[in-house]
Amino acid sequence: MQSPLFHHGEQQSQERYAIQNPQLLRVALAGNDDVLARKGAMVAFQGMVDFDGEYQTGRQRRAEGNTGEGLSLMRCSGQGTVYLANLAQYVHLVDVDHEGITVDSSYVLALDSALHTEVIAVDSQYGISGSGKYQLNITGQGKVALMTSGRPLMMRVTPESYVNVDADAIVAWSTPLRVQMQAQTHSSSALRRRGNTGEGWELSFLGQGFALVQPSEVMPPQNAQLGEGLRGQFGNNGQNQNNAWS
Repeated sequence: MQSPLFHHGEQQSQERYAIQNPQLLRVALAGNDDVLARKGAMVAFQGMVDFDGEYQTGRQRRAEGNTGEGLSLMRCSGQGTVYLANLAQYVHLVDVDHEGITVDSSYVLALDSALHTEVIAVDSQYGISGSGKYQLNITGQGKVALMTSGRPLMMRVTPESYVNVDADAIVAWSTPLRVQMQAQTHSSSALRRRGNTGEGWELSFLGQGFALVQPSEVMPPQNAQLGEGLRGQFGNNGQNQNNAWS
């Protein structure tokens, strides 16, 4: 059998994490280095690999139930190769250092099991009840695989140049950045999409670091619910941070 499809064969790599193609992640397991992946994200595997639902502490379950932010993960262990993907979104690898990274959990595909996650809140500078959003803070030393709908934009934030990002387009940012949630209007209409601009809340980043933006405000869909199937794959469009949820 012959076909151009055979040009899309496996990419050989000595790295534990490797981008098989822009929308597919290859993870090599050596028997003592478990990887946590988004539930349902496995599309293929080779070797002796086990998949188990990852245990959530009571605090993690309460945080997810109250904020909609959290990770439903499976533990990949054993020896072999696992291929991970989600809705053909673009995959990007990030090295997490001591500063940490703050992400919308909807865009996390996989991470090292040694990394620590915690739900934190970003409060609106206007103090409007219910307008605060939640994000996931990832700390420790290791790698995390993020997803974006389309090719992303990495924006540098410096003390001389702060950055504003639509709250529906932000994917991740450097944890040390100062974050404010705001709208372009000071009127009561700030609670809903404004007039004919179609714009809503935005996040303002100050300090030294980066903000990762995707060219889409559609995926995950607004007001999606956590759950199984498509809803679980799309995730929840909750965001935001700076204070640990408890």
